[in-house]
Amino acid sequence: MPDTLPTQADTATPQAAAPLTINGTTIDATFAEAFPMKATRLVITAHTPTWAMHAANSLTGFATSVIGCGCEAGIERTLAPDETPDGRPGVAVLLFAVSSKELAKQIGRRVGQCVLTCPSTAIFGGIDAATSRAPLSDAAPLGSGLRFFGDGWQIAKMIGTTRYWRVPVMDGEFVCEDTAQTVKAVGGGNLLLLARDLDAALAATEAAVAAMRRLPNVIMPFPGGIVRSGSKVGSKYAGATASTNDAFCPSLIGLSPRSELSAEVGCVLEIVIDGLTDADVGAAMTAGIAAACEFGRAAGMLRISAGNYGGKLGPYHFHLRELAAGLGGSRA
Repeated sequence: MPDTLPTQADTATPQAAAPLTINGTTIDATFAEAFPMKATRLVITAHTPTWAMHAANSLTGFATSVIGCGCEAGIERTLAPDETPDGRPGVAVLLFAVSSKELAKQIGRRVGQCVLTCPSTAIFGGIDAATSRAPLSDAAPLGSGLRFFGDGWQIAKMIGTTRYWRVPVMDGEFVCEDTAQTVKAVGGGNLLLLARDLDAALAATEAAVAAMRRLPNVIMPFPGGIVRSGSKVGSKYAGATASTNDAFCPSLIGLSPRSELSAEVGCVLEIVIDGLTDADVGAAMTAGIAAACEFGRAAGMLRISAGNYGGKLGPYHFHLRELAAGLGGSRA
């Protein structure tokens, strides 16, 4: 399955500048190209942390790429009872889609099928319009649609200026905020980690994802945060919108005229990052670069690159060497 709507390397930035290395790992003179999306944060609470996480895992399932899943979603972080609206354990999830209409559709379907159904859960909007750093977009239906499951037994409750719905279910009540605020967001930030072999690639990429997950406002939507099936736009086969990124496939070294790999590269893995703002994506990418470079060339972490289309896809350009500028390193 190809990754997020085309962000993988197709046109690399010429590397005329002196090479930049950190701990022996080369940082390519290229940039990741990202594009606008719509996003929201939802806060799921439950009687225990386990059941909040069950609902969050279900809601964010099959949500790696807008190409085939309708949205990109992931768990942002767990929440202590003093961080949630109802004082119970919770999980914050982020959802991203290419339009407000698609985001609203995905919210309704996923909450209805994965949170309403889960024992003891409640759900609330997690974007504070008063303090959000991301530009506000629309308010997506949440309880305003799900309330009909109550078959006329549902009850509206106003607390301050916020409307909630209480829907009777077999373990008590499902409490759901009426709407969820959405924001303008950024999708498709990415890093390509080029390593000597699979073990080295996995170790460095897993560490990079772990570092990124410590930051707020971002998700890495693919399994374990990692992508092996980086894609390019188009295909030799009619009807296929994306195909394998042969420029970064080690098995095609010497075969593909587009190959950007040297013979020592045995594995390439990618991290795709979605964030509420471009600053959030940039911060996550910097954290990922730093964590990967801790391994260095001696441990098989050879190069870090990124996917772009020469600046033609999206307005957000994350230049790797600018992100890595504060991490030390040397130029040959």
